Formats: sequence, C-alpha cells, structure tokens
Amino acid sequence: MRFGIVKLSSLGDVIHALPVAHALRQALPTAYITWVVEAREQAILEGNPDLDVLIPVDTRRWRKRLRSPSDLVKVGRSILEVRRRLIDAKLDVVLDLQGLVKSGLLTGMSGARLRIGFSRRFCRESLNVCFTNARVTPPPSASHVVQQYLAQLAPLRITPKEIAFPIAPNVALERRMGDFLNDQGVKPHDLLVGLNPGARRREKCWPLAAYSQLAQRLSIETGARILLLWGPGEDQIARAISDGSAVRPVFAPHTTLPELAALLRHCLLVIGSDTGPIHLAAALGVGTIGLCGPTSAARNGPYGERARAIQSPTGTMDGISVESVVEAALEYVKSEA
Repeated sequence: MRFGIVKLSSLGDVIHALPVAHALRQALPTAYITWVVEAREQAILEGNPDLDVLIPVDTRRWRKRLRSPSDLVKVGRSILEVRRRLIDAKLDVVLDLQGLVKSGLLTGMSGARLRIGFSRRFCRESLNVCFTNARVTPPPSASHVVQQYLAQLAPLRITPKEIAFPIAPNVALERRMGDFLNDQGVKPHDLLVGLNPGARRREKCWPLAAYSQLAQRLSIETGARILLLWGPGEDQIARAISDGSAVRPVFAPHTTLPELAALLRHCLLVIGSDTGPIHLAAALGVGTIGLCGPTSAARNGPYGERARAIQSPTGTMDGISVESVVEAALEYVKSEA
C-alpha cells in the first residue's frame, strides 16, 4: 500500500501530525509513505524513520509571485512538477490533515482511489470536502488536535498502539549546541530553562515585562540558567526581555529547525505561547509549559507526558499571571529533581 499525508504547515501543526505517520508505519511496516509539506517546514520531517519520501511545495512563494505573466508561468510549472511527483508516487490512499482548499487540490491531484479528509464541520475551509471521498468526524473524546488527526485512520481500521513523535536526533548538532552553551558558561549539570517569547500572531504573545519577571524569578528561586530563544525577526524581542531582567539570560544563536531541535534537547524546561518551538520541545520529550490565550489549551496546547498548558481565564495573553507560570515551573522542576 502506498500512502500520502498532506499536512503543509505550520510547524506546530506538522509536528502534531507526526503520530499519524507513526501509526501507519506501526500498523503496516511495509507501507510506502509520502508526505506533502511546505518547503519551510520540510526540515522537521527529514530523516524521519516513518517516511519514505517528502514532496515539498511552496504555496507561500506561489502566492507572492502572482504579479506578472512570467510569474504565472513559473508558478504553473512548479505546480505541474508537484502534480507529476504526486502521480508518479502512485498513491493508493491520501489523508488530508490540513482541511484547506489548497490541501484539497493537492489531494485531488494525487489521483488516489481513497482520499480521506474531515467532514465539512471540521474542515478549516468547507470546500475541502469537494476533493475527498471519505470524510471523518472526530469523536467528542478527541479533544486535542493530535487525536483529531489520528481519527482519520478510522476508515483504514487502524487503531494507534502508541502516540509518538519520531524526530531524528542529530548528534553532531547536539554537540555543537552543547559547545555553544559551554562557551556561555552553561555546564551539562546546570538547570537550563528556555523561554520562547515570539509568535507570528501578536495576540499570542505574552507581555515582554512578564517574561523579564519570569526569567528573574526562575533564576533566583531555582538557580536555573535562562536561555532566550528567538526566530526570524524576533531577536529584538529577546533582547528587550534580557534588558528588562536583573539577571543576564543566555541569548540563543540564530538556528535552523534542526539546530533548534538540537538546542532544545539541552533544556530541562521550555516555556512559551502556542507556537512551533513549544510544540517541537514537547515532541522531543522536553518539559514544556504552553501559554494559551486566544487559542484553546485543550485543543492546541503542547502534547506529551512532560507537557503542560496554562489557559488564560480572560482569553488574552495578559490574563496569564507571572505567578501562575512560576508556580507551574517550580512544580515541574521539583517533579524532575
């Protein structure tokens, strides 16, 4: 059997879909599994033992380049190349975990006999149902998005034996990140807490002053070294937190996704809002505290045995108190002692 998974973005969503590929591989060890993913998120899937082939697409660039006839030609060629690869894959079954029109188009391009997607009520864009022929409504017990994605295995009569997030380790990168931390005075036995203040959506960002207070409290009350994580365009945010704290956190280097994963593996605990790096930390088995304001902690919080989430009582990020985060962090540190 040849399976395709269409889950394009974003980073956190792709990570939450990893258990689907793992469940397929566990149930059908000889299956051929292809994953269609945005080029920006591709790196997190590379080396994944559950996957045979990755088909990257760049719908973000396609949208940006629709400005002239020559751009249209280039985009058209790119789309035809993706279509060719999908047809050449000779997929029997495709699972559309995205629920958008663009993911539906890719699912339809595959020519797969069985195209599984969500029912209209669960699709992010209702027209997605035009491209699928087996539609799933997750049961009420599937409160988290990870469980909702796994519900798409029901038409295949596959029940996951375990929920796992295989992300290939990179020993060389982990050693390099360890050397970086050592240069910053962080020793292997030190308690390292990562703070990830950035988020693409501003309404997901916890106040910078709150992060500064958190860094100071955790440093004083646990003796932790604080690592400030940042992504593209977020370095000034991290610096503002550092400048606003009486302690001097370690400022993370610029990292690729594999480098970020290697750096996160050195942390005992990572704290931040509902963003990709937080979900990556949880998938790696690192202690994680997710801060959820406008998003639901029950549906979108970090998932895993060491993952916890704090839901704002007001639905906004400033409704989460520093005290509640400190309390959760101290409880976790104590449990790991």
